[in-house]
Amino acid sequence: MLSTLSIKKRFAALSLVTSLLTLNSVSAADSIKVGVLHSLSGTMAISETTLKDTVLMMIDKQNEAGGLLGKQLEAVVVDPASNWPLFAEKTRELLEKEQVDVIFGCWTSVSRKSVLPVIEELNGLLFYPVQYEGEESSKNVFYTGAAPNQQAIPAVDYLIGELGAERFVLAGTDYVYPRTTNKILENYLKDLGVDDSDIMINYTPFGHSDWQTIVSDIKAFGSAGKKTAVVSTINGDANVPFYKELGNQGISAEDIPVIAFSVGEEELSGFDTGPLVGHLAAWNYFMSAEADINDEFIETWHQFTGDEGRVTNDPMEATYIGFEMWVKAVEKAGTTDVDSVRPALYGTAVPNLTGGTAVMHTNHHLQKPVLIGEILEDGQFEIVSATAGEVIGDAWTNFLPDSAKIIADWTSPVSCGNYNLETQQCSGQNF
Repeated sequence: MLSTLSIKKRFAALSLVTSLLTLNSVSAADSIKVGVLHSLSGTMAISETTLKDTVLMMIDKQNEAGGLLGKQLEAVVVDPASNWPLFAEKTRELLEKEQVDVIFGCWTSVSRKSVLPVIEELNGLLFYPVQYEGEESSKNVFYTGAAPNQQAIPAVDYLIGELGAERFVLAGTDYVYPRTTNKILENYLKDLGVDDSDIMINYTPFGHSDWQTIVSDIKAFGSAGKKTAVVSTINGDANVPFYKELGNQGISAEDIPVIAFSVGEEELSGFDTGPLVGHLAAWNYFMSAEADINDEFIETWHQFTGDEGRVTNDPMEATYIGFEMWVKAVEKAGTTDVDSVRPALYGTAVPNLTGGTAVMHTNHHLQKPVLIGEILEDGQFEIVSATAGEVIGDAWTNFLPDSAKIIADWTSPVSCGNYNLETQQCSGQNF
């Protein structure tokens, strides 16, 4: 039989254990965890490392302002290493083990597609900050990069309307984003009356380095007496040897202009831009945009990195917009609970960095301006074209027959990412 003293000692020990468990629980609850899912190694590190730094900067800034809901934000950084299946594994780790409240991440569409089943299964929340091919709307993903009608279509309109292009090379990396985007563009060009023979399509693997033959083919294709342009969905570090080979073969912007969707200030900072002067890019933001808020963002970035030479770019702005919207939605909802934050995001507006306003729509896409920039010798862009206002992102393109009849709207009565206007039902999987 236990003595009174033994019982008291056991009770005291139990109380201490309970207190420690409670303290640990309270300590864990004192922070809001933010997952950062960007490649810090591999072929996509050239683009994604900067976005990891951007999220860390935004977290620091928010914490300096008092945090969120009375708590500090805590970054949980993982490296999926440009390995698409690993993106899914790291997402599960962030949600199940680390129990993050939100994830900012992915670059390529193949990485996003890898993450999608996990983020939906575990009811996570992902902000995806890069231009993509559309044809998707998940209730667990908010797309802050450009849909095709906010980048690819306006880019082709510029090539035709301003530069008089009649022949088109659609050159991309071999994965879902370039293939789907080029399928949309091919249909769009044919709708405009461009003949099959005036469209050349080429795909190369990630990290492709030997561009001599392909660039020679582009040069030959452009020698048919019609103004030729290249629409580039080449992604990652393959852009460096591609542009170098253009220079090696003497292809200037006056001869065959290239308009890129995945080349911005960060990618250009890695090599000599002399031969690239005059080539183009289509984005929703350029570092050269003249706006007070952009000047402030650049100054904050330089202070955070301690490097006045670090550039800013479009996916950084998309990350900034997504982060600011998430903060506003959490404050409005009074919680980080995904099912409460999601509806709080609809209609949320934050200033973009070009002087306008970004608004989140119920299809989980933003309205944002479309800009065309011309490469300068210093690796910056001169903005040569801009839409009069913001363009609303279209989750489903009008230029593919099966997609033209589908809309996304996550509010009642539709509450669906792929609602078929003809059948008045959600088609396929509900994303």
